[in-house]
Amino acid sequence: MAANSKTPAASKEAAPKKKGLTFLKSGQASWNLMLVALFVLEFVIFGAANPKFLKPQLLLTSIDDSMSVMIISLFVTFVMITGGIDIQVASLVGLTSIIIGVTWQDFGFSILQSCLLAIVVAAACGALSGFFIAYCGVQAMVVTLGGSFLYSGIALLVSTLSSTASYQGIGNFPDEFKVIGQYKIGGVIPLQIVIYIVLLVIAFILLHKTKYGRKIFLCGVNPSAAEFSGINSRRVIMSTYILSGIAAAIAGIILTSYLGTAKSDLGSDLTMDIVTAVVLGGTLSTGGKGSVFGTALSSLVIALLRFGLPLCFKIGTQYLDIPVGILLVAIIVGRSVASHQSVGTTVKSLFFRKDAQKA
Repeated sequence: MAANSKTPAASKEAAPKKKGLTFLKSGQASWNLMLVALFVLEFVIFGAANPKFLKPQLLLTSIDDSMSVMIISLFVTFVMITGGIDIQVASLVGLTSIIIGVTWQDFGFSILQSCLLAIVVAAACGALSGFFIAYCGVQAMVVTLGGSFLYSGIALLVSTLSSTASYQGIGNFPDEFKVIGQYKIGGVIPLQIVIYIVLLVIAFILLHKTKYGRKIFLCGVNPSAAEFSGINSRRVIMSTYILSGIAAAIAGIILTSYLGTAKSDLGSDLTMDIVTAVVLGGTLSTGGKGSVFGTALSSLVIALLRFGLPLCFKIGTQYLDIPVGILLVAIIVGRSVASHQSVGTTVKSLFFRKDAQKA
């Protein structure tokens, strides 16, 4: 009886309460709720600092400016869930843009043919990188880093085929092309937001409602188990880079239409925002977990951050990479700590390890 009477106490000791950054290791629903709270907090802080921030037209403009990041991050989520990464997508935006401009202006292509060619080229670039990663076993970081330099160089090479100087950019596009990035439904809602919503729905269905999406998650959790279960994990992984390339091409088309200019370096500064949006959205950098909806929320958070800081606190746009970079590092480090142990345990292990060894 005495032994039994101690059992409850022993069980309580065996199951201590978890402390630390519990929200960082909670479910995706809780993570999304945190992103919504962060989104609302931005409205409160920026709105209080400058009431102009709350004007619907300005908010829609901020979303327009970040549309490339919002679109590409949806499908880079697929890549990162498999355990990979794609940092070449920004260079594909510029390659897409200059292909459209040069083929339309200097080679007599129709604007539709130019756009279709750009999408095919970007998909082929994604397929090439995906092949090296999935079938040759080369690290995704190495392949896509090399790809970013390669495709940026190709974009510059293509620009030399134009009769227009590369630094000037190619403009004077037909009205039917400008509609994609500049038309507003009812004079209020930009068409590119409607395009984004369609892509969001497609990405959500692909990742969360199909067998293909389940294969992506399984490849990220355990590629070997995926192979044993009959899944061609290499084909699945390669396909995610193709989708990422197509998304970059669509973003390049919209951005070129929005700005009215085709340039080889268009979108060259998007990489960090894209990766941050995916990681902040709840996708693990090690793969196996992620959410399209979470990525969509986090990309909105970043869009408001980049819009609100200059407008409300007069922070120069050249410094906006600093808060985004801090956000990226904080999330990765926080998730890493939370997935292993509480913050308190980490601190104790760092500062009291020697004392424990002496004892």
